[in-house]
Amino acid sequence: MSVAPTTNPNFAHLLRVFLRIGLLSFGGPAGQIALMHRELVEDLQWVSDEDYLHALNFCHLLPGPEAQQLATWIGWRMHGWRGGLAAGLLFVIPGAFVMLVLSALYAIASNLDWFEALFLGVKAAVLAIVVQALLRITGRALNTRFKQSLAIAAFVSLFLLDLPFPLIVLGSGAIGMAVAKLRPEWLALKEGGATPPSAPRPWRSTLQAVAIWSVIWAAPMVLVAGTLGFDHVLWDIGKFFSQLAVVTFGGAYAVLAYMAQEAVQGVGWLQSGEMADGLGLAETTPGPLIMVTQFVGYLAAYRAPEPFTPFVAGLLGAGLTTWVTFAPCFMWIFSFAPWIDRLGNAVRLKGGLAAVTAAVVGVIANLTVWFALHVLFETVDDARAGPLRFYIPNWPTFDWRAAVLAVIASLLIFKFKWSVIRVLAVSAAGGLALGL
Repeated sequence: MSVAPTTNPNFAHLLRVFLRIGLLSFGGPAGQIALMHRELVEDLQWVSDEDYLHALNFCHLLPGPEAQQLATWIGWRMHGWRGGLAAGLLFVIPGAFVMLVLSALYAIASNLDWFEALFLGVKAAVLAIVVQALLRITGRALNTRFKQSLAIAAFVSLFLLDLPFPLIVLGSGAIGMAVAKLRPEWLALKEGGATPPSAPRPWRSTLQAVAIWSVIWAAPMVLVAGTLGFDHVLWDIGKFFSQLAVVTFGGAYAVLAYMAQEAVQGVGWLQSGEMADGLGLAETTPGPLIMVTQFVGYLAAYRAPEPFTPFVAGLLGAGLTTWVTFAPCFMWIFSFAPWIDRLGNAVRLKGGLAAVTAAVVGVIANLTVWFALHVLFETVDDARAGPLRFYIPNWPTFDWRAAVLAVIASLLIFKFKWSVIRVLAVSAAGGLALGL
């Protein structure tokens, strides 16, 4: 039953609706976007279908979780900056709280036998979930030979050449913008038919938003630098995730590949299997999957707590990570939302986004292979041959239990179409049965 159209909901009503969305937003960006469409377009009719899709396409152009930014834009449209802030925060806070509790429990119990057995099943399920994400985005994104070539080049650059993730993203975007001008058919781009607005360009509001949110973004970093110094782990955490916030195109799965590269192999904050555990926890919580960053920040600070206790350090690490991950999201929306009607038909921007999306397929393929090796084998060695890097599994450490659980999880996902939560629950139970 549809609710009568409401073009200007009061602020209290907006808060109630977005709190409900924040509590129910499971299933990753696809499920979250579908949930908001049903609630805000079909039922409440706060936004037209055309404007919703137009804003969604615009949010795809920005770094960060597109579903959270879409919620922020809708709140901004209804009640200005306070509406955007309320909608964006309510989309994040429930999941952030649950993820914080789960991260704390993980840090305490991770060395217990039953807990390791539980996450044996979780990691196997995550492997199947990542394969599903790879197949979905491949079918949607690689509709030209040029896009397929970009995906292959991104995979080779990451898996064999060990090039940094930001270089792949920014390079793909630059290539896409150039190709959009010269050969738009290579990216399957269509001409935009809308006429840009004739109103003056909103430079003033954009510059104000950039200035205000830059200060908000930097505030905790200034506090950390002034009290703990530049050598403290909290500074490293804030710096790392601030950089990540600028290049988080392509969703949580693409970002996870970069985090695995840096947090595991670079600075050693986590073990390889723990990254899969973190994504498994993020899959069970509402809100953006990018919340897995909070898990990484918590463990990094928990394991180098001085001068705090481990628990307090973990709280500070998780809080700082969440702050520097989502403050930029608000900055992007409040800065560029007034431009949405102008930028929605920009061919070069669409070309850059299409190329980045294609490259992200290669990024997720790299993540899938990396996960598979570290879930199925207890030991995976690195080998170098000139500029090439190879992962070599230690075959005697093959874990048949993880392989069996991964096959079961794949059957439940692909054949029986089970939800992520149900698959994780069954896989965790199977992990307990086989692991103990």
